[in-house]
Amino acid sequence: MATNMDVDNVKNGDIDESLYSRQLYVLGHEAMKKMAFSNVLVVGLKGLGIEIAKNVVLAGVKSVTVYDSEPVKIADLSSQFFLRPEDVGKRRDAVSAPRLQELNGYVPVSVLDGELTPPRLSAFQVVVFTETPWKRLVEFNDFAHANGVKFVAAQTRGLFGFTFNDFGKEFVVTDQTGEEPLSGMVAGIDNEGVVTTLDETRHGLEDGDYVSFTEVKGIESLNDGKARKINVLGPYTFSIGSLSGLGQYQTGGIYTQVKQPKTWAFKPLREAAADPSFVISDFAKFENPASEHVAFQALDEFLLAHGRLPRPMNEADATEVFATANRINSALKSPAELVEKVVKELSYQAQGDLSPVNAVLGGLVAQEVLKASSGKFNPVHQFLYFDSLESLPSSGRTESSCAPKGTRYDGQVAVFGAEFQAKVANVREFLVGAGAIGCEMLKNWAMMGVGTGPGGAVYVTDMDTIEKSNLNRQFLFRPRDVGKLKSETASAAVTVMNQDLAGRVKAFSDRVGTETENVFDDGFWDGLTGVTNALDNVDARKYVDRRCVFFRKHLLESGTLGTKGNTQVVIPDVTESYSSSQDPPEKSIPICTLKNFPNQIEHTIQWARDLFEGLFRQPAENVNQYLTNPTFVESLLKQGGNPKETLDQVHSFLVAQKALSFADCVTWARFKFEEYFNNTIQQLLFNFPKDAVTSSGTPFWSGPKRAPDAIKFDVENPLHLEFIIAAANLHAFNYGLKGETDKNQFRKILATISVPEFKPKSGVKIQVNENEQVSSGAADENEVDSIIKGLPPATSFAGYRLNPVDFEKDDDTNYHIDFITAASNLRATNYSIAVADRHRTKFIAGKIIPAIATTTALVTGLVCLEFYKVVDGKSRLEDYKNGFVNLALPFFGFSEPIAAPKLKYNDKEFTLWDRFEVDHDPTLQEFLDLFQREHKLEVTMLSCGVSMLFSFFMPKKKLEERKALKISKLVETISKKPVPPHVKTLVLELCANDEQGEDVEVPYVRVKIQ
Repeated sequence: MATNMDVDNVKNGDIDESLYSRQLYVLGHEAMKKMAFSNVLVVGLKGLGIEIAKNVVLAGVKSVTVYDSEPVKIADLSSQFFLRPEDVGKRRDAVSAPRLQELNGYVPVSVLDGELTPPRLSAFQVVVFTETPWKRLVEFNDFAHANGVKFVAAQTRGLFGFTFNDFGKEFVVTDQTGEEPLSGMVAGIDNEGVVTTLDETRHGLEDGDYVSFTEVKGIESLNDGKARKINVLGPYTFSIGSLSGLGQYQTGGIYTQVKQPKTWAFKPLREAAADPSFVISDFAKFENPASEHVAFQALDEFLLAHGRLPRPMNEADATEVFATANRINSALKSPAELVEKVVKELSYQAQGDLSPVNAVLGGLVAQEVLKASSGKFNPVHQFLYFDSLESLPSSGRTESSCAPKGTRYDGQVAVFGAEFQAKVANVREFLVGAGAIGCEMLKNWAMMGVGTGPGGAVYVTDMDTIEKSNLNRQFLFRPRDVGKLKSETASAAVTVMNQDLAGRVKAFSDRVGTETENVFDDGFWDGLTGVTNALDNVDARKYVDRRCVFFRKHLLESGTLGTKGNTQVVIPDVTESYSSSQDPPEKSIPICTLKNFPNQIEHTIQWARDLFEGLFRQPAENVNQYLTNPTFVESLLKQGGNPKETLDQVHSFLVAQKALSFADCVTWARFKFEEYFNNTIQQLLFNFPKDAVTSSGTPFWSGPKRAPDAIKFDVENPLHLEFIIAAANLHAFNYGLKGETDKNQFRKILATISVPEFKPKSGVKIQVNENEQVSSGAADENEVDSIIKGLPPATSFAGYRLNPVDFEKDDDTNYHIDFITAASNLRATNYSIAVADRHRTKFIAGKIIPAIATTTALVTGLVCLEFYKVVDGKSRLEDYKNGFVNLALPFFGFSEPIAAPKLKYNDKEFTLWDRFEVDHDPTLQEFLDLFQREHKLEVTMLSCGVSMLFSFFMPKKKLEERKALKISKLVETISKKPVPPHVKTLVLELCANDEQGEDVEVPYVRVKIQ
């Protein structure tokens, strides 16, 4: 925000969208404005506390105050990523606060001086306590509950963690899910109040939801804006109660879901602990939270009695903790049946401090702080316990191996043991992407010691440079880094966090793809332990997935979408690959809807986005092609179809409407306004008048077809002028002319422009249905020849070029989003569709993926918990977990990965991970004989990429020539390209018959040629 100290600016909605762009699409302006009034206190700055503070600072609350008077210890370095070896002995809060401040200059970060007492909480709207004994938590919470201060307590111990919320007696949530309100068109309403929706899509509503109506004709009283409770009757019907006496439904109507606030009542910790309610984080461990609830309290009693936490893997200490847990449990209102293994395991790990667990709980708790500040999304009510016991190694944990070693990794050694730590240190992992997830991943790896051993390494690649909008999610970057490469900056940052990584992190700035296989060659992939993706597009993910399958490397996948996140584990020989399943394709908007019959703002935004390309990019590119490519016209004519439109564009931009001054650009924009928002609409209404009926006698303008109205240009209408300003400036950019922003100048020019009155044309065909083919009015050869003759010779424009406009959503000064917003809203006005502001238009037109640091931190933590399992070498499907979370609800879902599907040939089973290995470069004949002899397979066809090397139906002479060639030479001969020197193996696909002569599916072949 412009400044969180300037409350008036926040009240006026002055939010720095260039910094908070992705987060705004998660929280919205209203929630962020509420957050700008929240002073937050974070108590305890070990791994969990600093993770929470980091995420809250990035999110943009009013201020963050930290308190932790404990001195930094060497073991703190295993999880507190802002600490350095030279900080040992200093106060944690004193060294952490200035480094937190660097994350966000708009959020003041300070240290709470003096002693922390309950009355001091009254200065804050939200307080978060970590590393605080249970009895002190109760004391502080009693004060907070009585004084309206929202209270969060959280703690992690090894692979365990919990959070507790108390947001007061009446906490109002204004938006429980953050999802867009559902909306749709009404097809009918009967007297009993049964609403039937158009059958294009299901209404998606649930019993108890509320809806309001607009544009209903016949029962106009429904358009009063009131929210009406519904009962769902079916996927396309719902009831709003009897409408007897209110009129008879005629036509039209739009229903819109009205979100209702929900009030939550919280008990103070003193009461809630005795009768706990749990949000389940893993339904496969339904019995664990009750045991963990008393076990965490038992740990605090042990600490109070002994002045220390239980020793790692010490049975005597664990037995005492279990006995204490039993005593606490028996005093509860509803005692649970304790799981002894869980309670004792918490004792074994009590001295553990793991960065991944802190990331999981830190993301979760920080989101709870934002909920407390904004009233958006459902809070945790009231306890949530989490553990990842399945991440423990299968062997190597003893009291001696888990004892402190006096190193920065003692927090991890306490849980996993020294032998496991050595495995972590000697991993060679490839991180693809250094954006939000990539930064979090590198931070966790630095704390874990990944790749820090003599045989270890971390490779990271990202071709992008840092932008300002990255800063509130990609926390390794600072304002001074804008413009630098992400991979290099992130690598340098984590090396400062853990100097053991010095010389062991290698940064690349190459895209991972077929074009860089000389960089990431066979030797590179063979040398990896595995791969972790931190990508934001499916194509790149699929490519990395294919390489992982080919080189038999594990792949850890993840992604976020606002408050939602997912993780996937891909393990050789165990699971399916990432590409084995895929999301359904994105639903496209029918062409006839876009061109003539929009009924939603999404339709008009897509139309405007297409118009942007058709006005400011494509014509300029066509002109440049004409001027630089002597065969452009000839090639255009050979393509078939209708070249008239393209040739008209070239003629218009070079001759008929060539802009010589900015005034010409304004004139051009004014004529475009008339064309799109007046003339085209009048022509449509000429073809289909508002009272038109179909052949069946039903009104043409009904159902999803909304009758439009033409717009008369008004220079004093801000929306009309915004279109002219944006269009003229973009057109001027095409011609390299200087733009203009002075509205008075536009008014002066517009006053001089005379626009001809529109006259409708008969015989114009308009596409009404999606499956209807309508000719675009193919021009005859004489028309095309006439245009070509009218084109000036390209040689007369020596050195002349137009500037195509490449769409860029994140530059607020380039008029791109301004044009699309104005054009979309004008078209929406044509069709009486509610307009969208610039923020929403940018989100839809730019296909922006909403993102927030809290979800990123949590998802990355979950990935790293799976990483522990990979390092341990776990090989059973049930050892791994794919995850899905939604912090808005909140919801956690975990499941086993899907097993790799099995296929069979000659009674031999194989999966996608199997392949035939040929360890030399045989001749084709040797290859065919080998498969017949060793695999009982008759090869019928053999290919390498797009090159067919062999088929049973080839002419005999050609076949004999090929059989004598080595496979590598054969590939070069047929493809007419040499095999690149970095390629050590070739991949061959074959068709084959089994022993019974049946065509069977078989693995691919990997032929080693070097």
